[in-house]
Amino acid sequence: MSRTYGNFIDGEWTDSQSGETFEVTNPAAAGEVVSVPPASSEADVEAALDAAVAAQDEWASTPGPSRGAVLREAGNNLEARKEEATEVLVREEGKTRSEAGGEVQRAIDIFHYYGAKARDFGGTVKSASAPGKDLYTKHEPLGTVALITPWNYPIAIPVWKLAPALAAGNTAVLKPASEAPGVVSIVLECLDDAGLPAGVANTITGSGSEVGGPLIESERIDGVSFTGSTAVGTMVAETAAVDLKRVQCEMGGKNPTVVMPSADIEAAAETVGVGAFGTTGQSCTATSRAIVHEDVYDEFVAAVSDYAESLVVGDGLDDPDMGPHVSENELSSTLEYIDIGSSEGATLEAGGSRLSGDDYDDGYFVEPTVFSGVENDARIAQEEIFGPVLAVVKTDSFEDALDLANDVDYGLSASIVTQDLSEGKRFVNEVEAGVAKINEKTTGLELHVPFGGYKDSSTNTYREQGDAGLDFFSSVKTIYENY
Repeated sequence: MSRTYGNFIDGEWTDSQSGETFEVTNPAAAGEVVSVPPASSEADVEAALDAAVAAQDEWASTPGPSRGAVLREAGNNLEARKEEATEVLVREEGKTRSEAGGEVQRAIDIFHYYGAKARDFGGTVKSASAPGKDLYTKHEPLGTVALITPWNYPIAIPVWKLAPALAAGNTAVLKPASEAPGVVSIVLECLDDAGLPAGVANTITGSGSEVGGPLIESERIDGVSFTGSTAVGTMVAETAAVDLKRVQCEMGGKNPTVVMPSADIEAAAETVGVGAFGTTGQSCTATSRAIVHEDVYDEFVAAVSDYAESLVVGDGLDDPDMGPHVSENELSSTLEYIDIGSSEGATLEAGGSRLSGDDYDDGYFVEPTVFSGVENDARIAQEEIFGPVLAVVKTDSFEDALDLANDVDYGLSASIVTQDLSEGKRFVNEVEAGVAKINEKTTGLELHVPFGGYKDSSTNTYREQGDAGLDFFSSVKTIYENY
């Protein structure tokens, strides 16, 4: 059964002004329509901006503890609807039920975290250089912000942008990805039921050209937070820079895990495998390269190939090990990269094919895929694939492994598996990545610490999550008082 819903503008659910809609289908069963959201246009963007700008002053003047109470209650409301949100996420995006449930729980936790942070979000008092004076800072909201979010984490990323924006006193217009917008409607219902004033948070669905472009270009937007591809993020940053909007873009990754001879190889294969094939490889922090010392290379290739072949692929509602790609385009892109890997001379060790037959024919399923014998300058070792494809690269030393890890345009997440503490410490200090880990998969993030990348993975302006999330959505005013 499909779900029809509207844009959320000024506290009301409304159709697009054109009356047009589009269909979101189940990636495990492409003929099944999951939801029918509005196909919005610039007129809807303007309506959302009217509402957000009108609500600015009142929300900014609302005490932080009161703003936090709304966020906390929204988290409680979402917790009560966790199963519903999980199922919508699975049916729209394709994640397994376990993965989707974990993502919804993360959104709940983020609401609770920023609900608490809003209570003590203030400034600092400094010592003035003369008597009879006070010197202190205060945080002020930017105003109205645009939030543009991707389909691969369709509830966690919208919430980790929206919650700090609201905690800091901003109003917001959120544009979710068209592939999986349904859970965002649940988030807005939870905020509305929590007592969020009309106009403070608004959401509009539609294409990037019809909605995203006008939103970013609007002179009424004071800040833009974007997550998506490097190509699109670069255009977003360039557009926002025209009138000096504050901008934050988190983009692609080509994340390595280095495996050294001291590692437990079975454990290392599982660490890499979970990072490579979890969420169907559709994560910006997914493990895309394993850089493995020659002393354990063959053993590792065998172990990670066995891991890939052991995974059960299927409809996310059945909670298999791996679900489908989100769309036919994403599946086609992954299959194209598999062909490229073979044509470049790499050895296909596991997977490599679209799954067919039985329940697979109507969905976008592909086998978890492992290539060995990959040169680090190969396209499958340099370009973001965004699918369950692992390139295994051989190295002969720690120094060479570190060089190979850094020899890529991206710098989002990286890890090393080793029992040598000096190797681990040196790796996290010298790897060119915004997230560096020892004996952990490249995926998985704590919500209370900063997240962001280096090089082409980020605009390198502001980080997300934790206190850094509040920093982006606020300006610091320094106040001098001579009494």
